[in-house]
Amino acid sequence: MSAAIELKGVSKSYPHFALKDITFSVPKGCIVGLIGENGAGKSTTLKTILNICSADAGTITFYGKEINTLSLSDKENIGVVFDDSVFYENLSAFELEKIFSKIYKKWDRNYYLELLTKLDIPTDKKLAEYSKGMKTKLSVICALSHHPKVLIIDESLSSLDPVMRDEMLDLLLDFVADDENAILFSSHIIEDLQKIADYIVFINHGEVAFEKSKDELLYENAIIRCRANQLNEIEKQDMIAIYREENGVAVLVHNYDGIRGKYKNLLVDQVTLDEIMKIMIKGELV
Repeated sequence: MSAAIELKGVSKSYPHFALKDITFSVPKGCIVGLIGENGAGKSTTLKTILNICSADAGTITFYGKEINTLSLSDKENIGVVFDDSVFYENLSAFELEKIFSKIYKKWDRNYYLELLTKLDIPTDKKLAEYSKGMKTKLSVICALSHHPKVLIIDESLSSLDPVMRDEMLDLLLDFVADDENAILFSSHIIEDLQKIADYIVFINHGEVAFEKSKDELLYENAIIRCRANQLNEIEKQDMIAIYREENGVAVLVHNYDGIRGKYKNLLVDQVTLDEIMKIMIKGELV
């Protein structure tokens, strides 16, 4: 599967933080979820991909071209949605459309107006009067309306209520129905990524802890919940990480189907992405 975005050995150092040897890809036709706790390096990774901050080492390519060689036409194929609104707030949605129509060659006014109506965005109010949720929806609409090939989304849907988030997730799924398109989506709402992501990249302390398909993570791993004195019943080779809870121990393990048959006297549950991240960050890696 060819990549829309590919990072190889990307590093970036700051006085108190560093990205180290970041390597992963965003395949065409796929949604890649970028997860990790606050400060892990997700936003720095996205800014490096966008060349907002330049990498100290490594390469980043966009459909096979290195990012520092992209033409204006190439850059128009990247849509970006940040957590904070970057639009001038004294404008209305109509006035904003006039500006973007002069910036993007592929700007689609009809699609823009269609999405404004579909997502209940007022067109005559100034953006300063919008709620945070409305600003988020408008940012997504603007990113989609110049028909990019890649969307890069940074923690931007958290201000939406669950019903509206689902509607926005459906828009993202429609976007990648075109096999040439792709999405890199950083979010701390792991439930959203569990619904739509094809692959998950977990960044921890500036490093890629894993890059796996969502299905592999959810259906090939499991959690054993037991008392601390039952830990010695679990073979070390089956363990990934151990998280000591107040009322017992949660053990992230390989091979869900095999584990259920092997440890019949222990409680074996299916795992969520939230649980995987929590145990990997707060637990003890085996």
